Amino acid sequence: MKFKINAIIPAGGTSSRFGTKNKLLEKINGIEVIKYTVKAFENSNVDEIIICANPTIIDELNRIFKDSPKVRIIEGGSTRQASVYNGLKAGECDYVLIHDGARPMISTDLVNQTIEMVKDKKALTVATKTIDTIKEVVDGKIIRTIDRAKLYNTQTPQAFSYHLIKKAHDKLYGQNFTDDAGMLEELGEDVYILNGSYKNIKITTQNDIDIAKIYLTE
Repeated sequence: MKFKINAIIPAGGTSSRFGTKNKLLEKINGIEVIKYTVKAFENSNVDEIIICANPTIIDELNRIFKDSPKVRIIEGGSTRQASVYNGLKAGECDYVLIHDGARPMISTDLVNQTIEMVKDKKALTVATKTIDTIKEVVDGKIIRTIDRAKLYNTQTPQAFSYHLIKKAHDKLYGQNFTDDAGMLEELGEDVYILNGSYKNIKITTQNDIDIAKIYLTE
């Protein structure tokens, strides 16, 4: 059976922690961050890629992706949750992957692994095992050390049965979740883990650009 697979790329932020330029338009080796991100999905088994963009960069994104038939650009929302919801409403499908626009080190292989796993599990997030020792701190004082054996760092893509995540967004409309898997957890749904890559960092500051240059040059 042929399933329709969509990818939603939230790109509605203002990059306030990055600097004066939108980080998604920052160039690495002459190529915009957002183009690296989307390329992994263009080369995958995804059928359509919906970028939910900040209105200030829509014209530039239209220029960048003018020759990309899989890509559709729409206006994002005032929060990440609102941007994803716009993307869900813009394109019904069987399964949907949601991936941060500022994670350009994602690989096509991992995208395709995510697609195959979501057909079985219905809800999952890419994540990596926590390698640092984690302390719980209150008012500058360590309260306890948390067992890191059970801890994972959540990344994207996250993938879902379309109707399952759409129902979660309908029910939790107007809130401010920064993680779509967390919305399903809030509603008592099972969400599974797919082991990801420590390279799959999210660009937030200029220092992250320096790290991305190393990986993307490789």
